[in-house]
This record gives sequence, C-alpha cells and structure tokens, in this order.
Amino acid sequence: MKLLMIEDSKSVSEMMSMFFQKEDWDVTFAYDGNEAMDLFNQDPVSWDLITLDLNLPGKDGMEVAKEIRQKSASVPIIMLTARDSESDQVLGLEFADEYVTKPFSPITLIARIKALHRHFESGDQKPAELATDKKFDVQTKHFGLNSGTREAYLFDQEIPNLTPKEFDLLKTLANKPRQVFSREQLLQQVWGYDYFGDERTVDAHIKKLRQKIEQVGPQVIQTVWGVGYKFDDSDLATS
Repeated sequence: MKLLMIEDSKSVSEMMSMFFQKEDWDVTFAYDGNEAMDLFNQDPVSWDLITLDLNLPGKDGMEVAKEIRQKSASVPIIMLTARDSESDQVLGLEFADEYVTKPFSPITLIARIKALHRHFESGDQKPAELATDKKFDVQTKHFGLNSGTREAYLFDQEIPNLTPKEFDLLKTLANKPRQVFSREQLLQQVWGYDYFGDERTVDAHIKKLRQKIEQVGPQVIQTVWGVGYKFDDSDLATS
C-alpha cells in the first residue's frame, strides 16, 4: 500500500513509522498543508490511502481535503483530529471517509487503515463487463449503479463526486429498495464489523450523500424516524 500521512507532529509520525514498517507499507510523510499538496500533486492517482490531520500549519486539513477531492473523488481519506464535537466530525466527513479522534492507539489506526483499504478494494474489483458505460448491476425504477466504474445515475444523470464510502452506502441502500436499515446495520455492512465508529458517522455520510443526490434529482434516501434509512424511488415523478 502506498500511503500519504499528513501530520504536523513529528513525534506522532515517528511513532507511526515503526508500525508502518512492520506492515511493509510505502509511506510518505508531510508536515504541513502546502507540503502535503505538493507531494500529492506529483502523482495524484498513485496514492492508495491518505491520513490527514485536521489541524495543520499552512493550509489546514479541511482545505487540503477539499483540494484532494477536486483531483480525486476516490482516494480513501481518514481524518485525524483532536476535536471531538459532532459538528467537527460532520465537517470532517464532508471530504473524508472516516475520522479518528486523537489521542489514538497506533494499533487502532492501523486496523482502520486496513479495513478502509480492504473495503474499498473489494468494492472496486468487479467483473470487466460491468465497466461498460451504463450497464448497471444495481437498478431500480429511476436509478442505476455500476460497481465497475463506481458511477451512479438518477434519471440518467450522474450523481457527482461520490466518495468511496458514499458510493458504498448508496449501493447498500439501493440494492434493497424500501428495506429499512438501522444505523448499526449500515455501520456493519458499509464500514465492516471491525469498524469502531458510532452512529453519527452514518448520519454525516447520509447528509452529504443527500446533498449530492439533490444536485441531479429528487431525494431517494428517506429517514424512517426511530429506525434508520431506506432507498425508495418508486413514487418519483418522471418529469
């Protein structure tokens, strides 16, 4: 795995480098936002995963994440933050796939990196025939999703700039239309059984996913109060 760790604390980077070496990962460290973007821009498609501290000198983590997403909608990002408020976590997940709150255990971070990378890789490896434009392996009345190209369409318009987790979340819901999923079920199915997150992670991703869906058409993700979420496009008007 080729990993970019953007972290202003050299002591944290040095500690993590020992664990990365044990995993035999190719890791590059950046210590401020400007250096991070210089390194990322050298070869944007080469990175398998990025860990990103929210509080950075130069460009802050949010600005760095936004610039990375403008160049790559698919590279997984784990946000590292010393903040622990719900608003900060939701804000961080606007561009990142997960967050880890400091102080963290190196073993926990390694496990989260492995889980996110493994989930992204397993979701991206689909039969070659699915890569053909607009051949959908998940399809409903007005919606289609192609796992090979990782594209989703509503009323024949592509839902823009889906992050890996947003795509996986949408696929999980759309694969079983009108079935209600609890937040816990979505954590297990989208993030994996070894993910130690909380239900706010699901809510933050649903919020951003809905915003992107609404750029192309009516809302298809519905809240079932007291239970969770479901996908339903059965009653949408065609015009």
